Amino acid sequence: MEKNSQAMPIRWVPSVYFAMGLPFVALSLVSVIMFADLGINEARITFWTSLLLLPYTLKPLWSPLLEIYRTKKEFVLVTEMLSGICFGLLAFSLPIPHFFSFAIALMAVIGFSGATHDIATDGIYLSALDKQTQAKYIGWQGAFYNLAKVLANGGLVWLAGKLMEYFQTQHPEKAAIYAWMIIMGIVSFLLVALSVYHFFVLPTGSKSADAPASFRSGMKSLWKVFIAFFQKKYILYYILFIVCYRLTEGFAVKMVPLFLKASTSAGGLGLSNESIGLIYGTLGTLAFIVGSILGGYYIAHFGLRKVLFSLVCIFNVPFVVYFLLAQYQPENLWIIGSGLVAEYFCYGFGFVGLTLFMMQQVAPGDHSMAHYAFATGIMNLGFMIPGMISGWIYEQVGYKMFFLIALAVALPAFLMAWFIPFSHPDKETNEATQK
Repeated sequence: MEKNSQAMPIRWVPSVYFAMGLPFVALSLVSVIMFADLGINEARITFWTSLLLLPYTLKPLWSPLLEIYRTKKEFVLVTEMLSGICFGLLAFSLPIPHFFSFAIALMAVIGFSGATHDIATDGIYLSALDKQTQAKYIGWQGAFYNLAKVLANGGLVWLAGKLMEYFQTQHPEKAAIYAWMIIMGIVSFLLVALSVYHFFVLPTGSKSADAPASFRSGMKSLWKVFIAFFQKKYILYYILFIVCYRLTEGFAVKMVPLFLKASTSAGGLGLSNESIGLIYGTLGTLAFIVGSILGGYYIAHFGLRKVLFSLVCIFNVPFVVYFLLAQYQPENLWIIGSGLVAEYFCYGFGFVGLTLFMMQQVAPGDHSMAHYAFATGIMNLGFMIPGMISGWIYEQVGYKMFFLIALAVALPAFLMAWFIPFSHPDKETNEATQK
């Protein structure tokens, strides 16, 4: 245990988890709005921005290697610097012809770098802090990860809208390009600055006692853990449930910012970047945090088995909201904002159900940490694939029918939540949750 890191975690825990959240949000959410402003069609946006999340799904496959080569701190520093440089190059690529191909290639590098940063950061947190300190700073971890979301999906999207207004008076044909060059430059500067800062304050992160000694032993160990995962009771049922739980979300989430931005004549709501940034990135994120906290208390009080079906219902309320917004296309910003804040609250409230299900029913046993990582990887894959085809489906049917199809896609999750067996007693895990 590193004494310096143990004594001063406040110097690095908030900043390193902010650095974890920033590239992920920029890739998964902010890029959708950026490409829409730059004239890319919906099918290409949803396909490629969904595919960019693949490294976050596959990261358990190379996580053993981070225990073999170099230190966790070095991986954090290098990935922050690399992501920062790539965001800078992305900014300079926007004015060139066929920029989209260059942008996606750079963002793919950022995705791999960001996923590696996630592994190394969590490794430092677990190895540099004792359990009591980990518990003490878990709130800081989550708060600053979500602060990155507020800044990127809220503040930076709002700023992009303001910059586009400014450049419209001078260079109207290039207003969006100039605005988003500045936004990507800000993200680049933040990550490079954080890399430099973490060089001075970040603990090294010791190796695990059972860390593999070589690449071959690391892959052999990973294979054993992989086989053990698929030998768990009800595991195929659980995998299907994990995929179905977020299927509708994956299907619809990439289309939501495009729907908010699209003109009313195209079936959208015609919101500006400033309105989206304010409502969707700030108030929505706050509602998500409150919903997540209340959802945790709800499960702790009644037990996961009793409330699982209701959590699936609450989790899918947002897609009813989207359908109603597409159906009636309200112009009043208060009505739209209220619907989006309610959507984020329900999303946060319902999402904790899936998280706890994976922790309590899929992960327990030998290799629990690795098996939880596998479960989250499967979850992300189930989220990513429908997102890749969502834009194409929208182009065939329009927004109203698209969100109706999204609701129909949710039906398997409702059925499975009602009948799914629990392999570990819910009462025991519920009591443990409350201690």
